[in-house]
Amino acid sequence: MSRRKRKNNNKFITFIFVIAVICYIFSLYSNQEEAYSNKNVVSSNLQVYFLDVGQADSILITNQDHYMLIDAGNNEDGPKLVKYLKNELGISEFDYVVGTHPHEDHIGGLDDIINNFTIDNFYIPEVMTTTKTFEDVLDALDSKGLEITVPKIGDKFSLGEAEFEVMYTGTDDSDLNNTSIVLKMIFGNYSYLFTGDATNKVEKILLDKNIDVDVLKVGHHGSAYSSSKEFLDKVTPKYAFISVAKENSYGHPSKDTLNRLMNYTRKIYMTSELGTIMIDSDGKKIEVSSFATDTNG
Repeated sequence: MSRRKRKNNNKFITFIFVIAVICYIFSLYSNQEEAYSNKNVVSSNLQVYFLDVGQADSILITNQDHYMLIDAGNNEDGPKLVKYLKNELGISEFDYVVGTHPHEDHIGGLDDIINNFTIDNFYIPEVMTTTKTFEDVLDALDSKGLEITVPKIGDKFSLGEAEFEVMYTGTDDSDLNNTSIVLKMIFGNYSYLFTGDATNKVEKILLDKNIDVDVLKVGHHGSAYSSSKEFLDKVTPKYAFISVAKENSYGHPSKDTLNRLMNYTRKIYMTSELGTIMIDSDGKKIEVSSFATDTNG
């Protein structure tokens, strides 16, 4: 074989080797990309109900026969919520029940929930009040032998395939709204932020966290004291949900808040207009529907 042919063969072998190395590196990169893109792949459907409880809050989250309730409306809403959740939805047990903060329009119906369902975990912030509503909740917990869990910022837990992180919880006795447990949820390609009644003071604390989400439960019924521009600039919500009553005495939601929200989305859903609102998601898309429920006492 001539020297020239050997050189050409060596060049060809080197070329094949380089191509093989490049293909190997590309396959590793592709596998990493695929693993990353499949990080939040889910195989089930998630439902989030913003229950119609008038000028109050109650949110039901369900996935793979696991159930979570965030708040339970006013005192008068409790029996109606129990009837709807038990008789209409067939729920008998909650993995998690969360009282975001001890105001009557959030924990009013929790004693009825505690007395009528099996509850695996009960979350509430580390703050005490002397109201009868709060004492009723404590009495119900005591009668069922349930312990209170005070979540810590950064705590993580799951509900089926939905992943949760505690973004905030406070101890500000001077403004119970600012003790609100704030939760972030990820399901598939979509992320959610549940804010309780957190005001601008809490929103400022949240600005240095990863709160860029698709779905925002608007804080404090859409009041002027929440949903600041700086907060919304960080959250950039595609969907906004407000739990509020028609013609309420507080003037909620604030026109300024609605205007700020409309800079990000015109999809603002309000229980005052639609009744109970439900998100149904397979992790790749979100569908929103609404219907009447006898849950507003």
